[in-house]
Amino acid sequence: MSRRIAVVTLGCEKNLVDSEVMSGLMSEKGYTLTADAEDADVIVVNTCAFIDAAKQESIDTILQMAKLKDGTKKTLLVAGCMAQRYADELLAEIPEIDGVVGTGEFTRIHELTELAQRGERPKFVGNPVYIYDQHTPRVRQKSQASAYVKIAEGCDHQCTFCVIPQMRGAFRSRSIESIVAEVEHLVADGVREVNLIAQDSTQFGMDLYGKRNLPELLRALQQVEGLAWIRLHYAYPAFFTDELIEAFRSLDKVVKYVDMPLQHAQDHILRSMQRPGRQRHIRELVAKMRERIPGVVLRSSFIVGFPGETETDFEALKAFVQELAFDHVGVFTYSAEEGATSSEFPDQVDQDVKERRASELMEVARIVAAKRLERFIGSVVPVLIEGADDAANASFIGRTSFDAREIDGVVYVKGDGLTVGSIIPVRITHAFDFDLVGEAV
Repeated sequence: MSRRIAVVTLGCEKNLVDSEVMSGLMSEKGYTLTADAEDADVIVVNTCAFIDAAKQESIDTILQMAKLKDGTKKTLLVAGCMAQRYADELLAEIPEIDGVVGTGEFTRIHELTELAQRGERPKFVGNPVYIYDQHTPRVRQKSQASAYVKIAEGCDHQCTFCVIPQMRGAFRSRSIESIVAEVEHLVADGVREVNLIAQDSTQFGMDLYGKRNLPELLRALQQVEGLAWIRLHYAYPAFFTDELIEAFRSLDKVVKYVDMPLQHAQDHILRSMQRPGRQRHIRELVAKMRERIPGVVLRSSFIVGFPGETETDFEALKAFVQELAFDHVGVFTYSAEEGATSSEFPDQVDQDVKERRASELMEVARIVAAKRLERFIGSVVPVLIEGADDAANASFIGRTSFDAREIDGVVYVKGDGLTVGSIIPVRITHAFDFDLVGEAV
């Protein structure tokens, strides 16, 4: 009997890790993984439901996969945040779906598959309390030199625009020992860079150790032999302590890259969002980072069009982004999510205004980023080689330690015989808005 499975992943890196775990679990049960859904006997769509656009993409993908069932015996399963939040609606409105599994039950993917193939329409959606560990099988997708590692799951913050706690559950950390063991295994499998992810990485350890223990985790990972880069994502400014700054400064494997979603710069908007920290604190923190972490690169993300945001607020946000000169910026238009407190706020902003503001802020960020990239021209920087790229008139494509996987820029590297997964010195010759070009030294 043919047993092929395709896992289609939408949304964030946390979803990618969940998909890799589901792939590992099904592989252990004898299933062969395929990237071609048409060739699969079982299709799993791992959905996102963070904002309206993500929900629409999830529905469109489910319907696209449903068409592949016509005249076949394929099994279509839906997993992830949309399944967690809208399980009954999905089963009622899309009859082609054979089963759903939420964010806390995806380790039951094989049981779900077996029940679905027997003609049932199972629904595994409980309170999300599970988090994988170093013993959980996992088949990594995409890059072989870089891997995401969840250090925690869920969230305890009550941001008024966000429904993540409803979909991912309460914040729960893994142990330092578990994370180190997983990273050691990944390095043995050829990984050079680990990307630590959590909804708020600066909260790591609060539930397990009674204190924010991220610096200790970074110091433990520093000792892993063969690991080259440790990258941290999603750090809240309110909890970015002096001890954490010192870890960034002193640990050579921790890349000098701070990913700190700020969401806005106006204090009354931040209060309305229920975000910890205010503009004065943010400015002081950024100044301290740049003083104490030589060469630090800063990434942030911002929401435009939050209820009550005026043109004056938006102009102040543009000025803030320009003045603080972030190296990387992500911009999102506010989405009034069902169940989010802010969806009931007065002074909702028109969609066309939100889109115009997003475009304007991205243009400000683009100009700043392009100018900051110019400082690399003529310098030699380490680049992680991730693959060949002859189509771009370069031999290979890679990333500096100042660029995160899949969200920031790349480096087009001219050179012969370079090895994927190697970190080599590259002399930068050209800079564009987001990408660099260089020659292997």
